[in-house]
Amino acid sequence: MNLDPCTYVIFGATGNLSRIKLMPALYHLDVANRLPEGTRIVAIGRRPWDQQKWLSEVREMVMEKTKDDFDESIFQRFCARLVYHQGDIAEAKCYSELAALLNDKTKFPHNIAYYLSISPADFGSVMEMLSNNQLFNEDLGWRRVIIEKPFGYDLDSAQALQKRISHYLTEEQIYRIDHYLGKGMVQNVLVFRFANVMLEPLWNRNYIDHIQITHSEEIGIDSRGDYYNGAGAMRDMLQSHLLQLLALVTMEPPASMEAESLRDEKVKVLKSIRPIPKEAVHGHAFRAQYAPGHINDERVNGYLQEANIPANSITETYASMKLHIDNWRWRGVPMYMRTGKRMAKAQSTISICFRHPPLQFFRDTHVQCMSQNWILLGIQPEECIRIEMTVKEPGLEMKTRTSSLDASFRNQDEKAIDAYEDLLLDVLKGDRSLFLRFDEVEYAWRIVDPILQTWAIERDFIATYPAGSWGPEDSRLFEKSDHFWRSSLTPECK
Repeated sequence: MNLDPCTYVIFGATGNLSRIKLMPALYHLDVANRLPEGTRIVAIGRRPWDQQKWLSEVREMVMEKTKDDFDESIFQRFCARLVYHQGDIAEAKCYSELAALLNDKTKFPHNIAYYLSISPADFGSVMEMLSNNQLFNEDLGWRRVIIEKPFGYDLDSAQALQKRISHYLTEEQIYRIDHYLGKGMVQNVLVFRFANVMLEPLWNRNYIDHIQITHSEEIGIDSRGDYYNGAGAMRDMLQSHLLQLLALVTMEPPASMEAESLRDEKVKVLKSIRPIPKEAVHGHAFRAQYAPGHINDERVNGYLQEANIPANSITETYASMKLHIDNWRWRGVPMYMRTGKRMAKAQSTISICFRHPPLQFFRDTHVQCMSQNWILLGIQPEECIRIEMTVKEPGLEMKTRTSSLDASFRNQDEKAIDAYEDLLLDVLKGDRSLFLRFDEVEYAWRIVDPILQTWAIERDFIATYPAGSWGPEDSRLFEKSDHFWRSSLTPECK
């Protein structure tokens, strides 16, 4: 596909996201010859740097990520695309000078993508300033705006943010980025489901017992205490990333891979999720905080000992939730989701548990291990697809064990691609399939709002779990006595 060149304007270009993700991703796109000739990258930051200082900073950002693969000649080509524009996003002068810079059409392509790597509280004011300076004018080329989560703090604030943004932009111009959806393994979920016809007859309530989605992290909150204490695990992960994964795993086959078809089906799933009444919250959701413990044999603080965390905070660092999708395919199948910091292992997995065989054919034999079949989708760090089956052990006796069929996502000689590379390229293409439409955001907030409202008024107690463990005891969410959290991608005999 031949793409037209564009000008990437990055607000907050000197910040952490730009340093560890955006600039390395743009460089890697250049290495792969995927940035159209003439594409320019304008970095906006408050720091009083000149062009030379900016290029030396970018060199550090890129070399930190590329290590042995750094190519000096390609980096020089990349540097020719870069421009540093010093300015304070709170001042009108920043935008009038930016407009004067971008109006030089001999240097900058007509198509412009604005990446707002800034606090969501600043989205509205930055867009207003851009609009006031005619920087959203599409007379000569397209204008697209990429914004990072959180998209609001709750349903009301999300709707208020959308109302303000829509004063300046159409929905087609807004690219709400969820980097989780750019991960290759997440996209492989779609291929796995819809390109393998043998699975489709089994992908429903008749064969699947329950579905689990886990995102666990070994790290704590690092230096994000101020942000995290106001957000918590439910807002930070469940409302966004994990509900998106649930929608991809459970949605109906889209009419096509076009963006709107794909997103229509995801919204149908979110709309079909049974609302949780406030009086039923404790049967459907659980929260906890990490206490002091050990990670990799090192003693670590509890959440209340972290920097910038109030001693009486009841913000959750672990959240789990049970949902039901009330449609023809999934009615009666519980969906379990959990996320937590300072847990035993860092991983993201989707675990699909199938029903027991209807007849215990081996009930009078010495068979010890009759596990249910599982399909395990490893998202990160291990990217894999495994199907667990019961097989006979070699030997004279009738004994069985669990074995897995492994469809590795990547061959050993194939390199991983960062999610941001995929998503930044999709912005150039105008492909919005892996970006969120507002109704997806809105219905996701509708699902978790009753939980957040209930937790907000229950301020006297929160459960804890030791750092380095698999989280608190929250088995009351499970609908059957043989349901348990699946924490491993290797066979577990239960």
